[in-house]
Amino acid sequence: MTDKRMVSKQAPRFEMDAVMPNQDFEKASLEKNMKQDKWTVLFFYPMDFTFVCPTEITSMSDRYDEFEDLDAEVIGVSTDTIHTHKAWINTSREENGLGELKYPLAADTNHAVSSDYGVLIEEEGVALRGLFIISPEGELMYSVVNHNNIGRDVDETLRVLQALQTGGLCPANWKPGQSTL
Repeated sequence: MTDKRMVSKQAPRFEMDAVMPNQDFEKASLEKNMKQDKWTVLFFYPMDFTFVCPTEITSMSDRYDEFEDLDAEVIGVSTDTIHTHKAWINTSREENGLGELKYPLAADTNHAVSSDYGVLIEEEGVALRGLFIISPEGELMYSVVNHNNIGRDVDETLRVLQALQTGGLCPANWKPGQSTL
């Protein structure tokens, strides 16, 4: 695990196998998003077929159009395989599955990306809940990592993304539409 500051530096580059929204297996990469001049919202979660994770993953998917409107691509990541991801996607939400997703779920099976982003719990082989917002130029602009018992807030992720996109100074409790400093 890295103890070094990452925010305001170039984000670690990655390319991982992923289950795409159409359920094909393809690669998800930071370079691809950068070439398309897109922001990247990269979030890690501990593992498939758990209880908190599907609430986050489906909430991000339900709000995906809002990320798309902000020129952002969302990528979810765990250390599980693409085959486990696909099985979870093919399980209905009523049965603690994900159902249809609007963004890729990537498989960090060798733990390299989780380690590069400082979220790997080595002794368990799973990731903490880490969320990273990366600019189209590849600069890591925002990082938050929290305990695996607590799900993240999609409203806050969208708010931070919009604040970063203003290019200005946003005071505490800033909301989209308000003036910057």
